[in-house]
Amino acid sequence: MRSLASCYSEHAIKVSDSYCSSRPSNQSHLSPNSKPSILNSVSNIYQIKLSSPNIFFLTLTWCNSNNKVFNHGGFSFSIAINDSSHKLNPNPQFLRKTKGSKTFNSLNSKIEVFWDLTSAHYDVTSPEPISGFHIIVLVDSERVLFIGDEKSPKLVSRIMQFFGNSGYSTRAQFSDSGIVHDILIKCEEDGLKKNNPELSVNIDNRKIFEIKRLKWNFRGNQIIFLDGLLIDMMWDLHDWFFKVSGSGRGVFTFRTRSGLESRLWLEEKKLGFKQNDFSLFIYACKNPD
Repeated sequence: MRSLASCYSEHAIKVSDSYCSSRPSNQSHLSPNSKPSILNSVSNIYQIKLSSPNIFFLTLTWCNSNNKVFNHGGFSFSIAINDSSHKLNPNPQFLRKTKGSKTFNSLNSKIEVFWDLTSAHYDVTSPEPISGFHIIVLVDSERVLFIGDEKSPKLVSRIMQFFGNSGYSTRAQFSDSGIVHDILIKCEEDGLKKNNPELSVNIDNRKIFEIKRLKWNFRGNQIIFLDGLLIDMMWDLHDWFFKVSGSGRGVFTFRTRSGLESRLWLEEKKLGFKQNDFSLFIYACKNPD
């Protein structure tokens, strides 16, 4: 009997086929009227295993509090500890010095954080450092996280928040054995496309699919077959188009699907991680207000 994964993969978009193609890229050009997109924050959620049977999640968030091109001299990052409920901690610990340590209590445990970003190197488009730094977290004197030169614990989710509408670019690795892929999402509604906005998703410099008449198709999903995995890509642009007040936010999500799962995962369970899941969330606001 054929596996569910093989059945679904027949109808999924196979990214490897597009990536290996020798055809030139068919990406659409960004409108000159688009507002430059600024990456405002990046949250990485790690699955932490202690020597005891307990498993919890640690959220490390890098912030750009000014909503402008990031000034790395005024960085801010935060640490939050979650239990198996997977809900984001409403009281993260904000750390603003370039070097230091902090101790606090969470989940009936003593949490110690040590960090040094004095020699950190950054991509100019992101508040997240890429090298030359380290962050160490201990829970009840047991080291559970080292971000820096050593391999990090299992990353189960990555959350990115952008302002602007010129495109949202990131990189993601959907499995431990897979490669890191370049992802670009464009939601164009300026110029000639103002009355007929379009959504396009590009992976590794190839347009994987596009959605036209986006105001009619403001919610939807597409299955992608990548690195031997089924990945659900979902979008929700209702507030982007129809919110009366405020900035209006679009949500784009990628999540690996187990071969035993026969239906699309539900967004209300988006923070309910399974052992081998990886989820990427991209939140996009037209304006920072």
